[in-house]
Amino acid sequence: MTDAEDRKPKSDEARSAFAPPGGAAVDGDMSTTSEFAIPEGLAVLRPAGSESETTSEFALPEGLDVAPAPAVEPEGSAFTPPSTYSAKHAPSAFTPPTGVPVVSLTKDVPWQDRMRTMLRMPVAERPAPEVVQRGGDGDEAGPAVPRVLDLTLRIGELLLAGGEGAEDVETAMFAVCRSYGLDRCEPNVTFTLLAISYQPSLVDDPVTASRTVRRRGTDYTRLAAVYQLVDDLSDDETAVSLEEAYRRLAEIRRNRHPYPGWALTGASGLLAGAASVLVGGDLIVFVAAALGAMLGDRLAWLCAGRGLPEFYQFTVAAMPPAAIGVALTLGHVDVKASAVITGGLFALLPGRALVAGVQDGLTGFYITASARLLEVLYFFVGIVAGVLLVLYFGVQLGARLNPDAALGVSDDPVLLIGASMLLSLAFAVLLQQERSTVVWVTLNGGVAWVVYGAMHYAGDISPVASTAAAAGLVGLFGQLLSRYQFASALPYTTAAIGPLLPGSATYFGLLAIAQNKIDEGLVSLSKAVALAMAIAIGVNLGSEISRMFLRIGSAEKRRAAKRTRGF
Repeated sequence: MTDAEDRKPKSDEARSAFAPPGGAAVDGDMSTTSEFAIPEGLAVLRPAGSESETTSEFALPEGLDVAPAPAVEPEGSAFTPPSTYSAKHAPSAFTPPTGVPVVSLTKDVPWQDRMRTMLRMPVAERPAPEVVQRGGDGDEAGPAVPRVLDLTLRIGELLLAGGEGAEDVETAMFAVCRSYGLDRCEPNVTFTLLAISYQPSLVDDPVTASRTVRRRGTDYTRLAAVYQLVDDLSDDETAVSLEEAYRRLAEIRRNRHPYPGWALTGASGLLAGAASVLVGGDLIVFVAAALGAMLGDRLAWLCAGRGLPEFYQFTVAAMPPAAIGVALTLGHVDVKASAVITGGLFALLPGRALVAGVQDGLTGFYITASARLLEVLYFFVGIVAGVLLVLYFGVQLGARLNPDAALGVSDDPVLLIGASMLLSLAFAVLLQQERSTVVWVTLNGGVAWVVYGAMHYAGDISPVASTAAAAGLVGLFGQLLSRYQFASALPYTTAAIGPLLPGSATYFGLLAIAQNKIDEGLVSLSKAVALAMAIAIGVNLGSEISRMFLRIGSAEKRRAAKRTRGF
């Protein structure tokens, strides 16, 4: 057999293995075909107008009738105008023909007013920041956003823990963010939670951070230092880097209180003694009230060191003054025991939290206002529980506590004015204020008592109206002093309202309840609540009046504030 004959059968075998059945012809020169080829005689229907052998799994099955989409969206769709709309007779747009007026923010206005104005405006209408503080030397890209938000939250935490109002805390947080170039920021403050959100642009993801305030303490010196830091950050001529701001904030946290513990205890005693003089007490009453308040302060410190809640601290602190008053009555000492108990109550009434709570409610922060007022209610209930417990046992032991014995007021106006100023001075020390502000708040407290005494005792005007007018004057002067110092208004107003606190009305209501005169007690307690509300509203109204007469830039500022509040 030749080589050609030897090769031929092999070629035929290879061809027969891949050839289609039935000896089908193969196009072209290819001698082989794929095993995936369609066998001869198998008919496959292809969709009309398509050359592809495969179809999508989303294709409609044959025989399924679907209504064609309308050429125009029906009326009522979110993407089509109503049939009554006409471009020729379109309603007036939000933007006036002359354009949106630019908000003019003068540089000599305090940063509180400028930032509060922009915070009340919608985000789209806020002017862009003009000055951007840099993160460090040679850092042209600006500071990192998370670090700026963290610094902002830490500053807001110190302000909120120090008793500042929610609107003022948001204003300070917004000022810090804008000082570092973050203009699209939205701070949010509640009673215990701080949050801030920053959105770089409409296409970038927002950055949000939050912080919880778990401990609150009263230190107005630290509060003033934080305000000074925010003022430096907001100043165009002062370039404070992010590292420098963190360093100064750490120093503020590490600083000790300006007054030691024994000074606070002594201030508590002076406050109670001065308050007892305002309600008709003499020297013996002054000493007894001071001793009771100092003993209650030490017991409250002992309870705080054991970790007891503030409710029980107020309850324990209210017992010693009431016990001393009852003891003097049982010992038949010729003193006004009611004045002793009333003086002790003055040192415990939470006037600071009350003013802050009402201020938050008047400025639109209703959640924070409700929480603050609920805190005040708990403190008040604690005081009531402590005093009522002592008065109940005193009445059962035969103590004859006469409310009319404390109604007499001294005829010496100089003595009363001096006692009111001493009360404000002691209150300022208890609030840990700076020594430079103590003199101003002392004078402010004396003015408040002069106004109250002239209206109530000389003019025979109702105590609620007199208290509201005196508190309004305190808020007016306090706001003016704070604007002059570019600081918070709390150090100039909180201690000054001390002489106006409703200590006597509170005591009379508790005594009537202890003597089973429920109706008279509730009436007196209602009067105390009315006086407290008059103080808070008067302080806030005085602050708003002071802003009206200050130079605040342009008329657009108040219009923006009214629009965001629903007017």
